[in-house]
Amino acid sequence: MVRTASRALTAALAVVALAAGGPGPAHAQPTAESIPGTPSTPRTLTGVSGISGVAGVAGVGGERLPEGWRVEGGDLVWSSPKPVGMGGSRVEFRSGDRVLGAAVPSPDHRTFRLGLAGVRVGPVAELHVVAGVRRLDAAGADRAPGQRRAPAAVAPEDPFPPNPVDPGVAGKYRTTSGEYALKSVRLPGYAEPVEMRATVVGPTDAPGRRPLALFLHGRSATCYEPGQDSAGMYWPCKPGQKEIPSYRGFLHDQQRLASQGYVTVSISANGINAQDGSTADMGAQARSSLVRQHLARWARWGKNPAKAPGAVRASDPADLSKVLLTGHSRGGEGVNRAALDSVSPPPPAEDGYRGPVDWRIRGTVLIGPTLFGQNPADGVPSMTILPGCDGDVSDLQGQMYLDATRGVGRSRALHSAVYMVGANHNYFNTQWTPGQAEAPAADDVWDDEDPVCSTRAGTRLTAKQQQAAGTTYIAAAARLFLAGDDRVRPLLDGSGRSAPSAGPARVHTHAVGGHRTPAISPDRPLSVTNARVCAQITADDARSCMAQSGSGRSPHFVSWGGVAEEPGRNAVAARWTSPGAPVRLQPGRAFSLAGSDALALRVIVPPNTKGTRLDVALTDASGTRARLGRVTVDGLPGSDATAAHWAREVRVPLKAAVAAGLDLQQVRSLELTPLSDSGEFWLMDASGWRPGTAAVRAGTLPRIDLGRQTVVEGDSGTRTYQVPVRVTGKGSGVIKLAVMDPKTYESTVREVRVGAGSAVNVSITVEGDNRYNADLHHEVSAKAVTGTAIGGASGGLLVQNDDPMPTVTVTPVADAVTEGRGLTWKVALSEPADVPIETRFSLLPVREGPELSTKDVDQDWLSQQLGETADPERPLSTGDPSLWVSVPEGETSTEVTVPTITDTLTEPEESLRMQVHILKEYEWLEGPLLTGRVTDTP
Repeated sequence: MVRTASRALTAALAVVALAAGGPGPAHAQPTAESIPGTPSTPRTLTGVSGISGVAGVAGVGGERLPEGWRVEGGDLVWSSPKPVGMGGSRVEFRSGDRVLGAAVPSPDHRTFRLGLAGVRVGPVAELHVVAGVRRLDAAGADRAPGQRRAPAAVAPEDPFPPNPVDPGVAGKYRTTSGEYALKSVRLPGYAEPVEMRATVVGPTDAPGRRPLALFLHGRSATCYEPGQDSAGMYWPCKPGQKEIPSYRGFLHDQQRLASQGYVTVSISANGINAQDGSTADMGAQARSSLVRQHLARWARWGKNPAKAPGAVRASDPADLSKVLLTGHSRGGEGVNRAALDSVSPPPPAEDGYRGPVDWRIRGTVLIGPTLFGQNPADGVPSMTILPGCDGDVSDLQGQMYLDATRGVGRSRALHSAVYMVGANHNYFNTQWTPGQAEAPAADDVWDDEDPVCSTRAGTRLTAKQQQAAGTTYIAAAARLFLAGDDRVRPLLDGSGRSAPSAGPARVHTHAVGGHRTPAISPDRPLSVTNARVCAQITADDARSCMAQSGSGRSPHFVSWGGVAEEPGRNAVAARWTSPGAPVRLQPGRAFSLAGSDALALRVIVPPNTKGTRLDVALTDASGTRARLGRVTVDGLPGSDATAAHWAREVRVPLKAAVAAGLDLQQVRSLELTPLSDSGEFWLMDASGWRPGTAAVRAGTLPRIDLGRQTVVEGDSGTRTYQVPVRVTGKGSGVIKLAVMDPKTYESTVREVRVGAGSAVNVSITVEGDNRYNADLHHEVSAKAVTGTAIGGASGGLLVQNDDPMPTVTVTPVADAVTEGRGLTWKVALSEPADVPIETRFSLLPVREGPELSTKDVDQDWLSQQLGETADPERPLSTGDPSLWVSVPEGETSTEVTVPTITDTLTEPEESLRMQVHILKEYEWLEGPLLTGRVTDTP
């Protein structure tokens, strides 16, 4: 049998691997949230490269690579029998619960690759490919790992009362539409120029200059062949193909806004979509550059209208001091970065736009967005639509556009979340909607048996219903952020109001910022009674916030990049089996609710539950206690396909506290007393609330951008290198830095104070040696905590190996045996290496005489090593199988054995031939040709 001491599968981590949080392609199908972890005593396996022949070809040491996986040309490869989808979430390779890297897709999104260069993958049985919360590489992959099918969804709740003002109704202005196409632009890191194309819809009879709303679509296929039911990621498109006009997918939204007096432009980003697969930020900076290129043109045209394209001149002039950016999927992250870059310039070498900023971003609308680095633009008001049935960015990581702003800056910007029950990812864009799209399109919901999201479920929205609701809430954001009409705020801030123009869509909202006064945050020191402060992101399931409910996913608990444990992100979890025991929360210091009308709580309860009742009371520093009243919290419709552990906003007036003489400036504790017989809840935060929209003060925070450096390992001694960190702007603040160990994949997270003009110490110590190793990627991620803005959230140090690979020799130990014994060869190295050295033995047809057959060898070995059965009997080389052997790290030899069996037949001498291949970095080198001979037992 093949012997190996380490049985380790080695592969390389591309620099992009852990650069983002996470993801996704974004309109790639979903990212998986949790995959069963590696055993406590893991068996690692030699693997790997260039597997060919039948599916399920073996690895070594008695294990086979799972079906669909292979290694070829220095890459770990997974192939799908059908296209996976070309969306916003990242397609990731994982081993157990570790992210190995963001896989680079083929143009048709059927094959995904991750380079091999020193990443220890672990047991092949733990290999997974995931997107969002969906596993893609196994039977039953349409359901998230470790989850049960949910019971039938609860009946829809009674509708919220209508808001007095409905922002979704058509306006009074006549409209015009057209398109423009300008010279393509070059963006740093992109080989092919990116198009400057857009569709314009605007009013023709509105007075004065009109606010501008810009739309940016997400990541989807770029090209299709008319008459064929397939599409791909090419740029430029191949002959015979047409570009998919994703930028025309928001015409229904544009038309409505234009009738209300807004100039709208929707821009094309196919050139980025087709090229962002290997970028560290998944294209966020490039999309920002493209957005600002268009805004710069609009600013110039405003100063010199005669030079504007006809489609721009036909509309009323735009007011560039009032700009709303709307982005879908990865477009959401792109416009978020554009908002940041408009007030705090990015590093020139990475930016595709370096001109003046002649515009002001007043707000952003983010539809099913990605936010891989979890660094929202804090000072710009935002509204994030979370589609309840999102089958692409299905972890609903866009929730971080709210949660990750808390405490970061001093802006009073309102950040709203709009949870739209029954909406999928794609249908907000008509060019991604079957029956409306020009090119092939699909429903991104992958499970048509799901009780909430299947097309037969009463909670699922039709495409038209979803689009109508999306239009209404985009119009609400425009009216609030651009026109300053506070009458539409109750539709966005958790006040529980509905808009008739949104049709039957059930929409829930909550918010942070605005006129809220922070009161209790579990992220700060907090003592609790009859509950626990739980870590949102932890590798210890016994302490994780979701452990009590057994299963479920929460948008609030989306992990940050590849960090297994992130300190400082908490919730309060409470569970009870009888009513009456108060959950008491006391922060480290008293908080003020002075000037507030109500206490607002963001509370999660399990999906599909109704009537969780809580009695709410406050106690001040003098001991005065006031009971405020009761709140009732219902769960959202949830299932395996949803991330429905989402916080409902509930409010209780403070009138009773005032009447009781409670000092609202010195509140000491909050009590939540369960009145239901049993249940559980998670408290995200509590704040004072009053109506109105706070003025957003213009201001900038110090900006941090991580860089990358490449160094050579060296032959001896240690050297310390600094990861480049660029700090610009004024002021100071605190960030989190996560530094990943390239050998263990464990990240060390620490908080660092940064300020303009000060150096940020991210030092990596490199030990030189004379042993061959793989290049090592020390990945670093940054996240804002207080008083800072993060642009480039990922960086690191690449340590290049400078030692030659050991010489590999293969010599016979027993290459002429009698049946019942094993044909054996020794693989030896001239010296040990710090990584396994991989070899492949390809079985070839013999040229003379009979060949060993499938019935001449041990059947367990045949099954484990070649994935074969003996029947029907055939030559061993049928299908071009291979044996895989790795000399373990630190050792100098191993053996490969083909075990034969004894039979009762009288046979002539039989033989086998094998061609040896040796993996050197990314290239297979040809080794010796081996022959083994087997004769009958005397």
